[in-house]
Amino acid sequence: MTDISVGQVAARARVDRAAYERSRLVGAIQRQVVGVVLVALACFWLAPIVWTVSTSLRTPAQSFSLPPQWLPTDLAWGNYAQVFESVPFAEILMNSVKVSVAIVLGQLVTASLAGYAFARLRFPGKNILFFLLMASLMVPGQATIIPVFLLIKWFGLADTLWSLILPAWVSAFGVFFMRQAFMQIPQDMVDAAKIDGANQWQIFSRVFLPLCAGPMAVLAILSFNTFWNEFFRPLIFLSSQQNFTLPVGLVTLQGYLGTGSLSVVLAGVVISMLPVLLIFVFAQRYVIEGIARTGVKG
Repeated sequence: MTDISVGQVAARARVDRAAYERSRLVGAIQRQVVGVVLVALACFWLAPIVWTVSTSLRTPAQSFSLPPQWLPTDLAWGNYAQVFESVPFAEILMNSVKVSVAIVLGQLVTASLAGYAFARLRFPGKNILFFLLMASLMVPGQATIIPVFLLIKWFGLADTLWSLILPAWVSAFGVFFMRQAFMQIPQDMVDAAKIDGANQWQIFSRVFLPLCAGPMAVLAILSFNTFWNEFFRPLIFLSSQQNFTLPVGLVTLQGYLGTGSLSVVLAGVVISMLPVLLIFVFAQRYVIEGIARTGVKG
């Protein structure tokens, strides 16, 4: 009996060992396949960016060469200088910085205050107001652009940067995002602050805001990226070249009927991409953590 039991145990151990080796082999193959797929997707998504940078360094004649070449034969760095010579690009760039930063600051204030109210305060009609707020997310901006334009014109803000800044200070998505972040904070911390004699403003400013610095950074990054690349509203509200933002300014680089140099236009595109790429590279950790925190509880 002892010999049989030992043999059975040894056979079972060999079977388990073989199963373990097979599982390790399958896991390794799966990781390799996933890695290959991710590399292929990364190349697919990076290809337009690489092509944009490559074409921005070509001469106008090389931009339309057939077959197309990924690497330029002559590095035409003068295309980047010509961007600033063709249009007041430095002024246009500063307009985008002013508009984007002002909108981000305004949205952080309004979204944090409204998000705290919807998350922690009790007042009549709270659920109805929040429902209407969320319903506004389904209304496209094109549907409200005419009444907004009439209001902007009535206030005398047409063809000014304030016409882009003021309407964007209130964001339904921003309010929802901050509400979700504030709802993650335990009620025990609020009760402890009340015991210490803190009022609502002190609880908001000294407890909630420091704990939600990550989600606020995420909201700032998302808002900056959105309004840095916004084209529709500046096209409608602005008419003077000195007030243009980057997306509209890049269109003017194309010249009359698109007769401008494609290489110069793409050089402007590369310059406009750099701030957004740098911000995302250095702040992607906050984006991932903030979205994970605010997407758990409804």
